[in-house]
Amino acid sequence: MAPTPAQLKVLRFLRDHIIRRGYPPSVREIQHAFGFASPNAAAKHLHALAAQGLLELAGRARGIRLLGGALPAADTLTLPLIGKVAAGMPILVEAHVERNLSLDRSLFKPEPDYLLRVVGDSMIDAGILDADLIAIRHTPEARNGQIVVARVDGAVTVKVFRRDHRGVHLMPRNPAYSAIEVDATSDFAIEGLYCGLVRGA
Repeated sequence: MAPTPAQLKVLRFLRDHIIRRGYPPSVREIQHAFGFASPNAAAKHLHALAAQGLLELAGRARGIRLLGGALPAADTLTLPLIGKVAAGMPILVEAHVERNLSLDRSLFKPEPDYLLRVVGDSMIDAGILDADLIAIRHTPEARNGQIVVARVDGAVTVKVFRRDHRGVHLMPRNPAYSAIEVDATSDFAIEGLYCGLVRGA
């Protein structure tokens, strides 16, 4: 028997919680996340999913273990984490795959190609915090107002892209930081477009 749409939502919540925090949620946390009337309602979903072979219940607090095939492959996206990006002043990125993460496809728009770990706090007003993993779609183009990963003279940063008659401006979202002004002599390129983030992974 296939899981119901409500059960799939619970599965996605479980997986995202484990990815972001490193451990499963409690039954009470599931109850509150979905507005169930009681912990028993959350437990019924868990037992139904366990009966379908999608998870295992160990009979202890947070004793939930997802099993292989817990979500259809079409709902998942495997992305490589390939380094760090500054949210402050640019820093060099070491382009190597640290690990791969399987994430819910619905977390991102548009669909990304890779993940970078943020270093710094210049984008906090856009909800991007130090140590967040940001999902990036590889593209050399962007529109004004989009958040991009950009390369300036060999270093990489995440900022809001703006172009006007004076040139390109990479704008922070923290008043403590100044814009990065890209002049005609700079080696500049847009590396990709921000698609969403994962926190605590």
